[in-house]
Amino acid sequence: MTPEQIDKLVDELEKQELEASNGATPQTYEKLLAIYLYQNDLCNAKYLWKRIPPSVKTSTPELGQIWAVGQYMWKREFSLVYNALNSVNWSETVVDIMKMVQEKVRLRAVDLISHAYSSITLDTVALMTGLTPEVAAGACVEKGWQYDANTKIVNPIRGSMVPSGHISSEDQLYKLTDFVSFLEN
Repeated sequence: MTPEQIDKLVDELEKQELEASNGATPQTYEKLLAIYLYQNDLCNAKYLWKRIPPSVKTSTPELGQIWAVGQYMWKREFSLVYNALNSVNWSETVVDIMKMVQEKVRLRAVDLISHAYSSITLDTVALMTGLTPEVAAGACVEKGWQYDANTKIVNPIRGSMVPSGHISSEDQLYKLTDFVSFLEN
């Protein structure tokens, strides 16, 4: 799916939720929650979770499993995100979206590693990317990062900052607060 297709799907799903008199279908909630996770829009995911009727939550266990992934993403517990993603046989409704979530989380972790660390252990890279140490070592070398097999230390090369195109509500609020504080001074 392209970003435009995802945006269009989000609009459709949000519209379905708003127009449903007795609440949307469980599949609508599942897709919308999963897409919010893909977009890293954890605030909207949290508010959606709170809006979902309790009867839908209890009758649709997969919804809880999707939300578990979101909770781990919120806490930035990468290894638990991957465990939650890989421990479920996702239904056809969300399987493709959840694969995209996993790839997006992995890309964010790699980006974080490349910008936040000058050196990091291979085991930490493996935990943050959800890969085995062997696969992580190969991926690091493939990415052009220096890897010392004796010490198992990775030296990432800083990538260029590429805007993600999506700014979280918290970031927007912080920037607005910062701007207003600047104007008051």
